[in-house]
Amino acid sequence: MSEYYLNIDFQPGRTLQQQIRERLVDAILSGHLPVDEPLPSSRRLAEQLAVSRNTVVLIYESLVDAGYLISKSRRGYFVAPAFHQPDQLCTDTVRSDVTGVPNWRSRFKCSPSEERSIVKPNNWRAFEYPFIYGQVQHEFFPIEQWRECARRTLTGPAAKDWIHDSVDSDDPYLIEQVRTRLLPKRGIYVEPDEILITVGTQNSLYLLANLLLNRDAVVGVENPGFRDARNIFKLFDARLHLQPVDAGGLVIDDRLRQCDYIYLTPSHQVPTGAELSPQRRQALMTLARESDCILIEDDYDAEINMQLNPVPALKAQDPDKRVIYVGSLSKSISPGLRIGFMVADETLIAEMRALRRLMYRHPAANNQRQTALFLSLGYYDTYLRKIRELYSSKLQRMRDAIDRHLPQLQMGPVSAGATAFWLSAPKEVNTEELSWLAARDSVLIEPGAVHFLQDDPPQHYFRLGFSAIATHKIEPGIEQLSHTLACYLDS
Repeated sequence: MSEYYLNIDFQPGRTLQQQIRERLVDAILSGHLPVDEPLPSSRRLAEQLAVSRNTVVLIYESLVDAGYLISKSRRGYFVAPAFHQPDQLCTDTVRSDVTGVPNWRSRFKCSPSEERSIVKPNNWRAFEYPFIYGQVQHEFFPIEQWRECARRTLTGPAAKDWIHDSVDSDDPYLIEQVRTRLLPKRGIYVEPDEILITVGTQNSLYLLANLLLNRDAVVGVENPGFRDARNIFKLFDARLHLQPVDAGGLVIDDRLRQCDYIYLTPSHQVPTGAELSPQRRQALMTLARESDCILIEDDYDAEINMQLNPVPALKAQDPDKRVIYVGSLSKSISPGLRIGFMVADETLIAEMRALRRLMYRHPAANNQRQTALFLSLGYYDTYLRKIRELYSSKLQRMRDAIDRHLPQLQMGPVSAGATAFWLSAPKEVNTEELSWLAARDSVLIEPGAVHFLQDDPPQHYFRLGFSAIATHKIEPGIEQLSHTLACYLDS
């Protein structure tokens, strides 16, 4: 065994042999000992515990007799095969004294786990029809090109660039790729000191909330809207104003004038998919200027927009630097990559950089450089073209299948940049219950109530994503969902 420190606080009145044996049995049953390496030699463990070697030998032999260990000639003692899967064992026979464990809940200053959040099963790949939002089909990911970028990152001068701590700086190569390749597609032209790399959109929002919000701040949020944004803002005691959404996106009226900040998803609203109209965009910018309000623009799916001439970002029409723009490569490259970026006035970015330094200094430098190479070598643009073609085909198939098999449902506005459909079932349908029934038929759907931010949300909405499901599974999946819905309505 390479190294293992067995910590025992010996108690008077009990034999050393008994206490060491109990500690070893506890470690075996709880799975804390590696199963493919030998335990410390009797000499090594005796030195570690300051006991005689004979004591350890007797304990090891007794555990062999009891079936906990096996002895291999010239190799040492190993955990017996029967104990290689501790999660299947009952460990009630070995209990630790828990009377001194702190009452952690009494120490918490907040309880994020108690906030309602979007729940997505970790085993979503096991569903035959995963209409899950925010995931991708792994077989379409350009793994060879990504691997090539990884090799380049690990060889030659590139390795020297990222192997050292950058303190609070980002990879200048990635900053330049974001500045010259990604942002101009959204009509945004900024300087390097106006960009901060983050570990995704939610990290950007958390940094902003930490820096800008307290109990005196009023934040306008879309309703329905992005639940995690709401939870982040509440974590910093901000007062929330819930602003309604319709087919034209966020409703712009004088109710928003009370807000210090307005968080919105104008390109395709979460979760309805509505696109903020040009008239409302102009009205919002005017309102923000007149009421000295800051806009937080979440452009989460912009890169995979299938429109020939997509509407530019709000940030593109921001001469006053009143818009904070947050974006991410999670939806376009991979949700597991966790690379995001924030664009704002250089004064704000400088302070955000100082705050980020106190949290995690900077995102992993090797990931930044690998992403920068993926962008600069043209692999990203090639991948995007394929993904857009694929999603365009899926979007049409989804629309046709829903029209054919679920005509009783009302469909929300679906822009060419959306990767999900927002649907309204008859009001007597509880889509939480419907999702449970559908899961039995291997159909995964997302109940919509979690996206409504009021205390008593409607229960008859749900969302169907199509980025993760195979194209040929869309039609049979929607058909199966229609059967499930029919059974639900008949019950």
